[in-house]
Amino acid sequence: MAKKKLSKGDDVVWRSHGQDVEGTVTGKIEQRTQRDGRTVDASENEPQYEVRSDKTGRKAVHRPESLDRKKNRGRS
Repeated sequence: MAKKKLSKGDDVVWRSHGQDVEGTVTGKIEQRTQRDGRTVDASENEPQYEVRSDKTGRKAVHRPESLDRKKNRGRS
């Protein structure tokens, strides 16, 4: 299965606490690091993405399989 390729600025949606959350990719993480007191076990082969919620402005880190590109409704 092909891995999702996301870029900074992509509009995405993910599930959190049983609800869809819309937001924007703010960066790609390709090495083990700390974010908000948690260890992000990312690598070049298994990257993770930092996203910002449109509603709250809070940031989170997710694996690419947890994120879907948001469909542009009403646009050609």
